[in-house]
Amino acid sequence: MKRILLIATGGTIASGYTEEGLAPRIEAGDLLQYVEDYKSFCRVDVEQAFSLDSTNLYGKHWLELAGRVEERYHDYDGFVICHGTDTMAFTAAALSYLVQGSPKPIVVTGSQKPIDLPVTDARVNLLDSLRFAAHPRAHGVNIVFGGNVIAGTRAKKERSKSYNAFSSINYPNVAVIRDGRVVFYIDDKEKAEEPVFCHKLNDRILLLKLIPGMDGAVLNRLFPYYDGVIIEAFGVGGFPEYGEIPFFQEIRRWTDVGKLVMMATQVTHEGSDMEVYQVGRVIKERFHIMEAYDMTLEATVTKAMWVLGQTRDPEEFRRLFYRTVNHDILFGDTAE
Repeated sequence: MKRILLIATGGTIASGYTEEGLAPRIEAGDLLQYVEDYKSFCRVDVEQAFSLDSTNLYGKHWLELAGRVEERYHDYDGFVICHGTDTMAFTAAALSYLVQGSPKPIVVTGSQKPIDLPVTDARVNLLDSLRFAAHPRAHGVNIVFGGNVIAGTRAKKERSKSYNAFSSINYPNVAVIRDGRVVFYIDDKEKAEEPVFCHKLNDRILLLKLIPGMDGAVLNRLFPYYDGVIIEAFGVGGFPEYGEIPFFQEIRRWTDVGKLVMMATQVTHEGSDMEVYQVGRVIKERFHIMEAYDMTLEATVTKAMWVLGQTRDPEEFRRLFYRTVNHDILFGDTAE
């Protein structure tokens, strides 16, 4: 029988009602009493990493979660991380870069309603996650939610209240779970016997969303605080040419000192392509700007943090960023 480690971080699944609204209250061990059917297919140990609303989770927590998996990796057959939904996609993407090529499953899950309510999605999601983590063909970092198994780099929360909160963006679901059965759509288990664990992130990355009329001066104000900026542009990608301080001028300033400037798109599906319009092609050719292509914003941000944690060399950054990890990019300048 497979041994699974359940790591709790708080989130809605473990929340209870207070005078100030929902807040994490249920401890890791208490979650299991609501899903006792797991005993028929796996054994579960529990750890309480922290008890936080996922709004309060960021880089140092991702590193701690990856560290806990690394420390206990040889003691268990799989891992399930209970997490709040609001930043779950960021955490799953970050773990995809911090724990690469894992032949064992690392599942991130949560719920839209607390697990102790009479009507909730929490019990199904948690039981599905344990079931997937115990499956002999499961591997890598995935989100299990609403019966869907989504690659950790491809998930996005698209609904704020519905049970089918997460979608897989620009990539099919890895699997679905129906009536207690796991049906794989993608079966590409890694051949490596050991994962690659990484221990550094540079979280001085900004995601800047353009709006019509925004002036490039905003980059001037942000320059001292960040080592890189990902600009969430319009459509397939381009930068505006108006304002007292044009974006062209500020992008030159950032790139001249070796800071990262990358273009992504505000459009959820189908990705960027700066070669299509003059407003994108000119600036890409002039400054060798990188773009996110078909990656999610969550994966783009966390991958940039991971790569900048490994190197500041522009060519090595480009090589690492465009190397496909956990299905995160299908096409790009040098995507493998």
